[in-house]
Amino acid sequence: MGRRLARLAARQHPDLTAPVTPAHNRLRVVLLTLLAVDGVLSALMAVFFLPLRIGPVPFPISALLSGALNAALVWAAFQWTSVPRLAALPLWAWLATVVMFTVVNPGEDIVLGGSGVMEFGPVLLVAFGALPAAWIVTHPPSGGAGASRSVR
Repeated sequence: MGRRLARLAARQHPDLTAPVTPAHNRLRVVLLTLLAVDGVLSALMAVFFLPLRIGPVPFPISALLSGALNAALVWAAFQWTSVPRLAALPLWAWLATVVMFTVVNPGEDIVLGGSGVMEFGPVLLVAFGALPAAWIVTHPPSGGAGASRSVR
């Protein structure tokens, strides 16, 4: 590499080697909780907009939007923790909310169901809404709290 780099002193970045404080742990818990609440809100949006139609044609765009949002929430959770179970909190909250709406019908209305293609609405919702986030949980992103940092 040449002599130019050999004479430079090795430096450490304090943000990479700073000890974790209790305030930082509390902030981590609060942010992971907020991400789980966002997972519930994503599920509510997906479930209630799933029967959306353009004229007579069903248009379940909410499943795709919810999948993209869930993937972003899980990615954000990986920025605060390196444990995949904790990073999957938004996904678990999303799945619990969707399962709740398959069992409980608010106001005796059928939320997930319909005729034709919409008979498969719950399957489409789980497939398009959960699989992108589940892929991110199984293939953690590099960077954030999950990255291994080596200092030379």
